[in-house]
Amino acid sequence: MQHSRGVRGRRRGSGARSSGLSGAAALFGVAALVVSAVPADAATAGAPQPPSPGEVIPGQETRTPALVRDIREQAPSTGSAAGAARTYLDDKQSRYRIADAQRDLVPAGTTTAGGQETVRLQQRHRGVPVLGGQYVVRMEKKDGQRVVTGTSGKYFTELRTGTTPEVGEKLAVERAVDAVLADLNSKHFAVQAPQEGDEGEAPLTGTARGLVVLPTGAGVLTQRVTVRGTDPASGEPVQREVYIDARAGYPVLQYSGIKTFGAPGPVAGRPAAGTAQKRARAAEKGSGVRLDGTTVALDVELDEARGEYVLRDRTRIPSDDLTDNVLSTWDARGKWASDVGGQWPDGIQEFGSPTPAFGTEATESGAVDAHWAAGQVYDYFKNKHGRNSLDGRGMTINSLVGVTDYGQPYVNAFWDGQKMVYGTGDAEYRPLSASVDVVGHEMTHGVIEHSANLVYAGQSGAMNEAIADYFGNAIETDVYDIPVTDPDTGLLGERLCRTKAPRECALRDLNDGRNTAKSFLGVGFATDNGGVHLNSTIFGGALWDAREDLGAEVTDRIVYKALTEYLTPLDGFTEGRAAVLAAAQDLGIPAGGQKALQRAFTAHGIVPGWELALGVDSDPLLDRVNTTRTNLGAGGGWWAASKSNEEGSEPYSVWAGRADGEGQLKLMSPNDGRYHVNPATDGRTVVWQAHGSDGVDILARPLAGGPVKVLWHGRAVGSSVDVDGDVVAFDYQNHGGRQGVAYLSLKDPANKVTTGGGTYHRAYSSSASNGKVAYQERKRVRAEYALNTVVVDVATGEKKEIQTAPGGTSLGPTAINGSYVFWLLDEGTAEGRTALRRAALDGSGVVDISPQTGPDALNAYDVTVSEDAVTVGTYLPDTEIRNESVPKLHQFAAGGSPEDPGTRKGRVSCNRGEQSSAAAVAGGQVVWLDATTGVTDVVTRTRPTGRCG
Repeated sequence: MQHSRGVRGRRRGSGARSSGLSGAAALFGVAALVVSAVPADAATAGAPQPPSPGEVIPGQETRTPALVRDIREQAPSTGSAAGAARTYLDDKQSRYRIADAQRDLVPAGTTTAGGQETVRLQQRHRGVPVLGGQYVVRMEKKDGQRVVTGTSGKYFTELRTGTTPEVGEKLAVERAVDAVLADLNSKHFAVQAPQEGDEGEAPLTGTARGLVVLPTGAGVLTQRVTVRGTDPASGEPVQREVYIDARAGYPVLQYSGIKTFGAPGPVAGRPAAGTAQKRARAAEKGSGVRLDGTTVALDVELDEARGEYVLRDRTRIPSDDLTDNVLSTWDARGKWASDVGGQWPDGIQEFGSPTPAFGTEATESGAVDAHWAAGQVYDYFKNKHGRNSLDGRGMTINSLVGVTDYGQPYVNAFWDGQKMVYGTGDAEYRPLSASVDVVGHEMTHGVIEHSANLVYAGQSGAMNEAIADYFGNAIETDVYDIPVTDPDTGLLGERLCRTKAPRECALRDLNDGRNTAKSFLGVGFATDNGGVHLNSTIFGGALWDAREDLGAEVTDRIVYKALTEYLTPLDGFTEGRAAVLAAAQDLGIPAGGQKALQRAFTAHGIVPGWELALGVDSDPLLDRVNTTRTNLGAGGGWWAASKSNEEGSEPYSVWAGRADGEGQLKLMSPNDGRYHVNPATDGRTVVWQAHGSDGVDILARPLAGGPVKVLWHGRAVGSSVDVDGDVVAFDYQNHGGRQGVAYLSLKDPANKVTTGGGTYHRAYSSSASNGKVAYQERKRVRAEYALNTVVVDVATGEKKEIQTAPGGTSLGPTAINGSYVFWLLDEGTAEGRTALRRAALDGSGVVDISPQTGPDALNAYDVTVSEDAVTVGTYLPDTEIRNESVPKLHQFAAGGSPEDPGTRKGRVSCNRGEQSSAAAVAGGQVVWLDATTGVTDVVTRTRPTGRCG
């Protein structure tokens, strides 16, 4: 029987998921509203009232205030600043509601300047660190007395979770590596992970970092794992922080630790302070020619062991008998970005020259620019803010130049937690160190990491980028003595181009006039780490406007004070505004200047509750799902989705509802502590995955009610799950990591599961409809592998190879309806584009509905189909911001004629944010996960919107 229903296609073993706007959405300030979790007077009811501060901003989901200022309260005058701060918080428990500051707050660093002490305290819950739980106490010390002048930050008072893990480090590492590979492959379905028996090493490795509590709701106990390696498709370096639920083994959060222009801890093999051999010799003065043709003085040193001068500067960073801190520039030509990200590459040396005058090689590699500019950035922070190096304590500054992308030009730069890395550039872009604002940007990431340590995801990550942009541009204007009113001062990277004009070349513009909260792009963490570049100019533009109004010197002081004394790791835009305004008041900025700051933030839309104004053109079905790495299912007039609780702290449950929005939602899964994800439905049955510490189950339950049936149990699965009548199809992985496709039968009077036609190894991206299963098969043909698109008739067992891909072609997800099979493929003819292909179920009539080349070619990663329409998830470049893309949905007629197969219906929705995990219902109706408002909602449209202006 034919019917209109949704069949999801997914990339190999992973696919496009609800990619990160989970309970971590609020965690990372993606939708952080500064509101009180308790009535304003509840925190002090029944307790002696402390002296009234001048200002108190309540915290979010905590009874500890986010900001207290305009106070002068005594703290212990003796002992350490951290000890005094903790004693003060204990003495003021009626205000701060911190049960035991001595026990639950661990010193995380103290800075002192001019009698001011700023103490950062890291929260621990039952001895386990709390991600982003950091509280700051600001004090004055004068004439032997300490006075507290203010506090700010996040201390989470509602944490109740236990701290005994049920998932060990070994399993956590395995799950973390699987999760990162899945997310990397969601954009690159062409790349297959190594299979058992295949040649080649695994591209990623994981290192356990211990337990961490995620502060959502009552808290989620996780195993933190750092995953490093190389993206199998792009060759880009990978350094991800992954948090695995320590009870169910599910990856609840991941984000990148590499901060690009476009993770704390030591780097193996890095020259460390205190271990270098001291050299009792005066520094040498050298010179070099920058890429813009100017000759500059360089601080260099004669390395007697090498017999040549090297780019090593000992004049700036103070050293003593125990440390040997320098500013060095290293020759990394011949190294790939994947060799150097998060690790120290073997065999590199500081850039050398036979004379103090460094020649052409040092110029063309960007070494002269990197060394000279690093000195300028160091001098700026030292002279303007009294900061000694990136960490404030004189750490060595290392810059690597000449890095390539697998031997090809690399047009990017990044800070990886320990060093700066600059790419080669290409025919148009100079090496990335050629622009002082780029060098200032990357080094400011180091300053941020050693002060507020803004987590590099969501709004906190966008503020991280914004502040790096701000100081990068501030340093450039200082170096070149550019007036703050110059219209080009807001450009970043404008000096990189060889032939283009500055405005054509710039990668971002803090003065573009469009960088307001109205242009905020809600995206998951798999897209630009939650929009850290896409949304950075909203906050950065406000800071730059303030600089133009207030002047360079005073605004730089305000922003630096806010960064180093107010901001904490999980702050979002609203808290960032409050921090900047408080810093300005502390510095005694006149009322007119404070109003100018307020105007700058308001003009960019950063006001309390700004997220509520973001509109959508879709109809809501389920709001705030608070999940990650899980797809939707649809069919037979129903949809199914995974959902956590309001805070995102509970394991996920599967819910189902009618696609017309009528009736009550149905809870399908048991509340058993496992993560129930990736549901599929045909309008009669819901099938899904249950992830626990002992593996994964495939479960099924009728929509009409009845017991939950266990269909399969194994080590790991992909995200492809489908159901159609009697047939359930899904992707799985065995213990060797080999992928396969299985299908099962639901029919059995004894309520047992019988195996259908069989299990297919080396296969992926399954889909099912009308008694048939489609998938992609990877089959060894002599010494090589061939990829085939396959359709199996479940009733007869007949296997039809629809098409074998020619060499160099990669096959993506499949989707199937009663008439056709659809799939995505990359024939290598257009980088960043894919084709949508269709064939009849007997293999005839193969045609491209959307070709890989041409002006309308798409970068598609996901496909879903009803009987009438096929919808693809695409990465659509954002025209306002270069080098970034946002998942959107495009729709075509499913059954166009061979002469006109690609009848395009246009965009499904014009919502600005991320649109992912589409599932076709019937006709042109699609349900999807939409992140426009900063949280992920299940939404729908019954027909595509067409064109978006």
